[in-house]
This record gives sequence, structure tokens and C-alpha cells, in this order.
Amino acid sequence: MTQIRGIIVRTQSGFYWVDTPQGQILCRLRGKLKKGPRLGDVAAIGDWVEITRLSDGSGVIEEIEPRSRALSRKAPTPQGEYEQVIIANPDQAVLVFACAQPEPRLGMLDRYLVICEKQAIPPLILVNKIDLIGLEQAQQIFDLYRELAYPLLYVSAKSGFGLDQLREHLKGKISVFTGPSGVGKSTLLKSLLPQWEREIAEVRRRVYKGRHTTVRREMHPLPEGGYVADTPGLKALALWDIQPEELDGYFVEMRELVKQCAFRDCTHVHEPGCAIRKAVEQGKIHPLRYQSYLRLRFGEEGNEIRV
Repeated sequence: MTQIRGIIVRTQSGFYWVDTPQGQILCRLRGKLKKGPRLGDVAAIGDWVEITRLSDGSGVIEEIEPRSRALSRKAPTPQGEYEQVIIANPDQAVLVFACAQPEPRLGMLDRYLVICEKQAIPPLILVNKIDLIGLEQAQQIFDLYRELAYPLLYVSAKSGFGLDQLREHLKGKISVFTGPSGVGKSTLLKSLLPQWEREIAEVRRRVYKGRHTTVRREMHPLPEGGYVADTPGLKALALWDIQPEELDGYFVEMRELVKQCAFRDCTHVHEPGCAIRKAVEQGKIHPLRYQSYLRLRFGEEGNEIRV
């Protein structure tokens, strides 16, 4: 039988909805894909797959193409750590923050950027609610990230400012939207996805219908081409396999400087000959970024933790 290539756009309870040139097809995994020890999710939204169409219109996933990258988190099991894949093959992570109401938590943004660096997911910093304080003041708050060569986009979901430019950034890509609560992410998604409100209402209806609703992951097609996935907050994701001594390598402005430290195991706190502290004193590393590094490595109490 002829196989069809498609992409998984929704998963729930062992079922997979695959977007193909023949439309969306409901599939199950071929038995061979379930065999052997499993250290992580076999299939996830964003996976490109080969399927066989059955006579009843459903399909069977025969092959799963290798992933270029994945956004994942640790799930403890009796057999050990299990990699729970939030989304496979994302082209970019759209990190949504407000410039006001709520006040931007740049430390959380830094954590998200570390995750993106670790997972090799290109970030796009999306600054919303510029109608509240104006573009110039918003740029002053986030300018330190422009200096680090991170792409920034300033928008207002309320007025529509910048949304056409955002659509261009999303066109033809798999984009993961994430950010803290209250930043206007849902309002943005409503503007980008005509079907968003209807689909969210259906999810809520199912959740309230019973206590045993299973986890559903989904990404939504964009009218311009591409897909958008709304994820849980990244705060708990993807830092589980970073060793504390590796953390400085995921701060782009520190990556090369650490090679100049006098000690290979320099923590950048008290050691003599520390190139990072010297760069902070010289204004080459922003003090807020340095504080974010310290918080991520040592926690709020100052004790080294595994982030």
C-alpha cells in the first residue's frame, strides 16, 4: 500500500491526528513502534510520519522521521527518567512577555532563553501591550536582548500594532508560544487563529464534563501556513539535564569569556581571575543577566542546585 507523509498535529490517549495532503487522518501506532524499552515518547505533535490509510478512512503510523530537535521535560517513572516530549521539531519558540501589567520578569525570560539555547530552539522575544507605555519605553526595557542579537518584536494585541509583522515571522514554521500568565498570549492567539476560541471552548467543555479527561496536546494550522502550539509555562521544562557547571555556556555573552577564567571550574562568584565578573564590572555583561545566572545556578537561597 502507498504510504502518505504527514505531520502529527494532535495526540490524545494513544490516538494521533496527522495532517496530510489528503486531509487530517486519525491514526494509531504500528505495533513494532511500541516494542522495546522506551526512554521517551515515541510520537508527539510536530513529528513527521509515514502512514498507511486503512479502508475505514483511519490510518496506521508506520515510520517516524528523526527529530531535528524537541522541547521536552522529565517525567519520573519506576523504570527511571522518562522524556516527555511537549513538541517535536519546533522551528522557533515565541517567548511572550508584556512590557507592563504585569511588569516584565526578565529573570524568567532569561530562564526561557537558557532552555532555548540548550534545546537549540531559535527564540523570538515577543513584547506585547506596548499600547500601555509606548514603543520607545518598551524598547528601553528590553534593549539589552537586542544587544545580545536576540530577535525582538513589539506588538499590541489590543490595537493590532505589529501583528502583520508577527504573521510573517510565523509563516511556514512550527512555532511554540509560551510565557507567564497575564501577558496577553490568549488574545494574541485569537488574533492569529480564527478557530482558536471555538477550539478552546471545546477543550474546556470536555475538561468540565468529567474528572478523567486525558492529556491532549495540539498545534493549530495558521491561515498563512505553518503551525502554532501553545505550551505550558517553560519554567519547569528542559533544564533537568543541565549540570550547574554547564549553565554559563547557555548565556550567549558568557560562552566565550568563560575560557578566559583562571580556573576551569570557576563559578563566577568568588574566584580570582574570573573573566565573567570582570566583564560585569566593565559593563560588557549586563548586571541583570549576571543576577539571572546566579539565581539559576544557586537558587534564591544561594545554595548550588541542579537547575
